[in-house]
Amino acid sequence: MSEQSPASSLLPVRMLNEFAYCPRLFHFMHVEGRFVDNHYTVEGRTAHRRVDALDHVLPSAPGQAETNDKPALAVSEAPNLFPRAEDEPPTISRSVPLGSEALGITAKLDLVSSDGDEAIPVETKRGRVPDNAERSWEPERVQLMAQGLLLREAGYRCDHGMLYFAGSRTRVTIPFTPELEARTRELIEQARAAQSRNDLPDPLEDSPKCAGCSLNAICLPDETLALKYRQVAEQQTDGRESADEVESSAVEGAKELRRLYPVRDDATPLYVQEHGVRIGTSRGSIVISNKENPKLAAAKLQNTSQVVACGNVSITAQAIQILAESSIPIVHLSASHWFYAVTFGFGLRNAFDRAAQFKIADDPARCLSFARQIVRDKAANQRTLIRRNAPSSLNLDRAIADIDELIGKIGAIDSIESLLGIEGNLASRYFGQFSTLLKPRDFDATWDFQKRNRRPPTDPVNAMLSFGYALLAKECTIALMTEGLDPWWGFYHRPRHGRPALALDLMEPFRPAIVDSSVISAINTGMVAAADFSTSSSACIMQPTARKAFIRAYEARLDQLITHPVFDYKCSWRVVIRLQARLLARWLRGDIPNYTSVTTR
Repeated sequence: MSEQSPASSLLPVRMLNEFAYCPRLFHFMHVEGRFVDNHYTVEGRTAHRRVDALDHVLPSAPGQAETNDKPALAVSEAPNLFPRAEDEPPTISRSVPLGSEALGITAKLDLVSSDGDEAIPVETKRGRVPDNAERSWEPERVQLMAQGLLLREAGYRCDHGMLYFAGSRTRVTIPFTPELEARTRELIEQARAAQSRNDLPDPLEDSPKCAGCSLNAICLPDETLALKYRQVAEQQTDGRESADEVESSAVEGAKELRRLYPVRDDATPLYVQEHGVRIGTSRGSIVISNKENPKLAAAKLQNTSQVVACGNVSITAQAIQILAESSIPIVHLSASHWFYAVTFGFGLRNAFDRAAQFKIADDPARCLSFARQIVRDKAANQRTLIRRNAPSSLNLDRAIADIDELIGKIGAIDSIESLLGIEGNLASRYFGQFSTLLKPRDFDATWDFQKRNRRPPTDPVNAMLSFGYALLAKECTIALMTEGLDPWWGFYHRPRHGRPALALDLMEPFRPAIVDSSVISAINTGMVAAADFSTSSSACIMQPTARKAFIRAYEARLDQLITHPVFDYKCSWRVVIRLQARLLARWLRGDIPNYTSVTTR
């Protein structure tokens, strides 16, 4: 194995702790480099503040040479490098870096108490002493034992260590028994082998560990297992039961799903659309200014999920750097609302998901299967929207019957080109009924909607639909980039310069449920009026008042809670988009058997 290969690199002892706790967590943190804070991790950093304040070098143990150039001396021959009085206290060293090629591990020890040739590692933990026989958990004991092995390698006697629990201000002595040493060496070997693998370990099943894990929203343990149970249920029924019965069997097999992440995000997008303004940063805030006013508006970095610059808006280099460091993407929309760029930090730095994505993109059969799924789910959502909101009529019944017939044909489609034709026919039936969903308060004739048109849109409804689809495309692009996927390389929408094809794939089922619904709400509630648009015989342009009003409607829709049709818990549409991007990445990697879009009922 080459010297640069992952298996030959030194394993951080902190990651050994994570491996003993959960191999899947180890993979996300150490192999894929993913990390998210929660209140436990913040509390842990607070507990470590003192030991992390200053790095110390561990004194050489008696009998160890001062430099690597000199041979080691026997203890009886070694000079007293650190003479000390008999009543002198032990030497305390903090944040001590140690590593061993022989052991294959490296660590920064919180604290080491050394006295002559004896050393005791002390590891700080944020919580209270566990109420069990060992007064500690195995991952903590393994981490401490690994530190003891490093100290022994450095020439010290080390037969025990200490865990300091900051929550209860208590030290617990951990004896370094032969059993603990053997277990630690076994886990070191397993973890070093695991760091070179790119397949995801299985999640823990119904484990209390998941509730406090900061990566539970990335791991999705219950959701992953539920989808696997669902596949097993489908294989066992072999078509003998209905879809609802399969769903019930799958959920029952997976027990009750725990939603381990918040129903809504605390951070929200910041839209900047006034021409000529500048985006800067100051003291942890994003500041919007112009020549007349140095502070038109401000938003805290911690409360901002993305910055959306519409039209002629400038941004300082310092703001770009700080936003990139904070993993806050900058979305660039043109004055006519084309989504044309996104500025993003490095984000997720692993290539496994992209490798799987490109592999499937080269498989026509899998691309077609995926495309059938998203077109079917989009059509189902279109059908639901008009069935729920359109007034009863023979035309509506005929349109729904035509949509059902077209949906039934999707399974037999044998090419992407034929599927595009089916999708076009579905759109024609759907948008043929769309005008019946509109009940404008001003009853202006300019709201008349005949069919979907774009580039440029020729009426207010189409103008809002185009703007909304651009906003949804940027939402899906950011969700995919966050997962490490390439938003420009799709399966249904073929790659083309300047088009985020995979983002368009992801967003298809969301178009009616999010954007079309937002347009209907904006019109029917009077949030927009005909006077908010400039219309000519060739084009229709949204005025700033219309853009602001539609953004409010769109953001309100993203913030609305729904019951997830597969997992049966509530979360917002914004969270669902991110969840679907994550599930897509899991499907590409083979962590879940199938990718299923979200359909409304």
